[in-house]
Amino acid sequence: MNNNYLKTGALAALLCLPIASQAQEKATITLHPDEGKNIISRHIYGQFAEHLGTCIYGGLWVGEDSPIPNTQGYRNDVLGALKELSIPNLRWPGGCFADEYHWMDGIGPRGQRPRMVNNNWGGTVEDNSFGTHEFLNLCELLGCEPYVSGNVGSGSVEEMAKWVEYMTAEDGPMAKLRKQNGREKPWKVHFFGVGNESWGCGGSMRPEYYSDLYRRYSTYCRNYNGNELFKIASGASDYDYNWTEVLMQNVGTRMNGLSLHYYTVMDWNKKGSATQFTDEDYYWTLGKCLEIEDVIRRHIGIMDRYDPGKNVGLMVDEWGTWWDQEPGTIPGHLFQQNTLRDAFVAALTLNVFHKYTDRVRMANIAQIANVLQSMILTKEDKMVLTPTYHVFHMYKVHQDATFIPLDIQCTRRIVRDDRIIPTLSATASRDQQGTVHLSLANIDLTQPCEVEIALEDLKAKKVTGEILTSDKMGDHNTFEAPDKVKPQAFGKAKISKGVLRVTLPAKSIVTLALE
Repeated sequence: MNNNYLKTGALAALLCLPIASQAQEKATITLHPDEGKNIISRHIYGQFAEHLGTCIYGGLWVGEDSPIPNTQGYRNDVLGALKELSIPNLRWPGGCFADEYHWMDGIGPRGQRPRMVNNNWGGTVEDNSFGTHEFLNLCELLGCEPYVSGNVGSGSVEEMAKWVEYMTAEDGPMAKLRKQNGREKPWKVHFFGVGNESWGCGGSMRPEYYSDLYRRYSTYCRNYNGNELFKIASGASDYDYNWTEVLMQNVGTRMNGLSLHYYTVMDWNKKGSATQFTDEDYYWTLGKCLEIEDVIRRHIGIMDRYDPGKNVGLMVDEWGTWWDQEPGTIPGHLFQQNTLRDAFVAALTLNVFHKYTDRVRMANIAQIANVLQSMILTKEDKMVLTPTYHVFHMYKVHQDATFIPLDIQCTRRIVRDDRIIPTLSATASRDQQGTVHLSLANIDLTQPCEVEIALEDLKAKKVTGEILTSDKMGDHNTFEAPDKVKPQAFGKAKISKGVLRVTLPAKSIVTLALE
């Protein structure tokens, strides 16, 4: 059979050689550095912190009086770990919670703030001790940009307008109130979401109705004292292309960004265990994960018809795996473990995002701590870094780097539901210092893969790298064994006569630096 190629450009088709029975797979990658024009926005590596389970309370925030070591109420161990990720932005307070959140309940003396019931997530009663000041101060500590989601579902135009004024105005009644609460200078808030999932938990709206609401609410979200809001409209859930069509037609460039949510989930009624799954489940999961590329392309196609200048960004501000919550945990708190399988979903999804950075301006994995595909798990004074955290750490070299298109020649695998997945996924970029970084993922559970890459004009002479793998795909880190899955130095990459040869072990993720 003739060799075909998998090109990782915007119009790529999945054309790889059929899977063969051999001791070691072989693959070829061709880099196209001269075609690299687009910058991989660092905001693709955004995070998401919703008032859900122990994401906020216990995960990020313990309060100043906690015996757990903290800085101004924020966990020291979590702060340190998140700073290591170079987090570009953090989305808050939701999610579904955002459209039931009334911001004035979360300001002023903490002991005097009213309590509320979190109706979306387990009926937990919250004391509002983590509010606007706590969130925006956390973003300053982390050195990241805040992404605030406003309440359209149960809030008012006046409430949203006053929140923007409270956060960003130098003077006026809301600025005076902020100063009384201890913050003299306004914060810089660039990203602002006008509602969340307005088709569902954010109000069960039709796109036509939400379009009009967006136009109304966003009008009163004003720019104060040089703070320029980047206004993000509530967009579609995965395959709802009509939602995007209606918003582009009725709102267009009145919005700066349009959100998109996509979860890698097996069945919404029975999602399956995060840690106990078959090989077939694993391959199916990666097929479902990679389907996000077609979803993105179709939404972009609609956006391009109305906005050929690509002024409106596509913001994938919720994505990741969604499994059944761990047995014995609180219902509705969505605590799930995080295995090497989740790390592969993260790597493959980021590889897709890199290819569409002319339109995809932001992405936010769900969520940052203790919920769904999180970076961090905490229990009392203990903290664990997940395999997904390690992928984000290995991939942070791609933030704000120039995307390098590439072609892959590899084998393919046909999985359940006739999904076709390549056995090799890859992405490449060149940073501002000229170093080329190449991230590779061999998804095959049993076969190593020998990859050959012609470096051509790159003139690289040195290669270093690190690898993330483990004995079993279901391996994960626990509070008793926190380092079971973690990166190691990688030495199976060599440059000779302008060719880079890499031997990838089975089920491994590798990032290389070429200098």
